[in-house]
Amino acid sequence: MKALDKSLVARGYEMAQSVTRHHAKSFYFASLLLFGMRRKAAFALYAYCRRLDDMVDVADGASEGAVPEGLAERLVRARRAVAELYVETPHLADPRMPPPDTRASGGDGPWDEAELAALVDCIRRFGVPEAPMQDLISGMEMDLTKRRYETWAELDQYCYRVAGVVGLMMAPMLGCSSEWALGPAADLGRAMQLTNILRDVKEDLDRDRVYLPLEELAAFGLSLDDLRKGVVDDRWRAFMRFQIERSRAFYARAWAGIPALTGFGCQRMVKLMGSIYGDILRVIEERDYDVFSGRASVPGSRKVALATAILVRPTAGLPAQKQLEVAMPLLPRGVSS
Repeated sequence: MKALDKSLVARGYEMAQSVTRHHAKSFYFASLLLFGMRRKAAFALYAYCRRLDDMVDVADGASEGAVPEGLAERLVRARRAVAELYVETPHLADPRMPPPDTRASGGDGPWDEAELAALVDCIRRFGVPEAPMQDLISGMEMDLTKRRYETWAELDQYCYRVAGVVGLMMAPMLGCSSEWALGPAADLGRAMQLTNILRDVKEDLDRDRVYLPLEELAAFGLSLDDLRKGVVDDRWRAFMRFQIERSRAFYARAWAGIPALTGFGCQRMVKLMGSIYGDILRVIEERDYDVFSGRASVPGSRKVALATAILVRPTAGLPAQKQLEVAMPLLPRGVSS
């Protein structure tokens, strides 16, 4: 196996840490509970995701509803670049990708050479599989053409691709070798993505995007015009309670996989990350479900309090047993969830 340039890898990890510190304050804070190479790997994986997200968001901001010229091809080339990272680790490669000798050449992407070197080091060191990295690109491709989601099934696929797969990337780095725990890992990503969606309704509307299932809005008597007007009434409160209950069901399912994380500090890190994101839902509730007048966020003092509780009490951050057994909520008016 070809040796990596150690100085390039070190620079890549430093760049990834800088990207994480700047763009993901909650994730960066939670990553302080990791140690050594696990923490560096967390930064490398975040940077991989962030660069892709930025590439789509920048183009999206300039597109005014149209598919940005050349972006679809850039994502195809990014796929090739990712596949090339796995040429020397075929046991981790995505079987859906063409083999190297039949693959079109010319892969590139939004990553710096040093960031890719650090990512390869992370892949080799912890056995990070290619498939979820490619599925993330599929999620980015959905954003090229899809600005509305008719059903929860459609939105759930999106949540899985842009966030659930991040749990699958992170799992090996967190010391998870149990296949049964991959479902809970993906569920944590789903829960966090749905939390983001509920928090960012107005921000998404400003970009002509609606990540709330239209079928479910209609079930609660809501329209897109109601969203544009920022209506907070009994219909909206009931809708938000339903979505928050769904999100918490995903968090509860995710917690079941925490015992499978064997890396030092990894269980606490995941509990803290989930607790911080889950606390956004509490903030939304305290604001009477008004996500239109300002962005719900968890203050730094609250994050410190959550971290302290998790460090002192092993069971802190975990839901009660009855919450772990919660089922997905049912829609009114006979609409299937």
